[in-house]
Amino acid sequence: MSLEWLDKQAQDSVIYVSFGTTTSLSDDEIRELANGLEKSKQKFIWVIRDADKGDIFNGEVRRVELPKGFEERLQEKGLVVREWAPQLEILSHPSTGGFMSHCGWNSSMESITMGVPMATWPMHSDQPRNAVLVTEVLKTGISVRDWELRGELVTSSTIETSIRKLMASDEGDAIRKRAAKLGDDVRRSVEKGGVTRMEIDSFIAHITR
Repeated sequence: MSLEWLDKQAQDSVIYVSFGTTTSLSDDEIRELANGLEKSKQKFIWVIRDADKGDIFNGEVRRVELPKGFEERLQEKGLVVREWAPQLEILSHPSTGGFMSHCGWNSSMESITMGVPMATWPMHSDQPRNAVLVTEVLKTGISVRDWELRGELVTSSTIETSIRKLMASDEGDAIRKRAAKLGDDVRRSVEKGGVTRMEIDSFIAHITR
């Protein structure tokens, strides 16, 4: 369903929003995110995973409440997915122009490899360091949540500003170009003759001699 929806969109116009399988947003965060997405006026796919529904392992399931009329108002602008979504296929789709993420390692590597710039929203563990890698070292993303202010609620206005900066600004265009080049370089490196492929082949040859 999500890929079919993407097929109907213009290239580089959709921001993909997903926070992984173990990161849970609070009711307040979900409300602010929904309002920020709406106010940004950018196209989006928002995946609400099982983690957002509560502690399913202990039988505690909550109903994720979006602002009243949210999906109806934005049915032409966005898609809310309440089930598993093919993340790698979404990130590799030509209509995907940005990724709002918790910056888990797998998500970060998939985004980098596919050349998609990120709007970083780290929650815990290695995620703050991964966010710094993306925004300050590689410079292929912008920050939504300042880790030093992690105890404060990320407001809809902050989310709106971050999305607009990434998806509809000169700065965002420059970030997108860097991300695309990096993704191309990474993919080339694992092809035959690429530096990563050569290092792997050399390692295999060494341990099997």
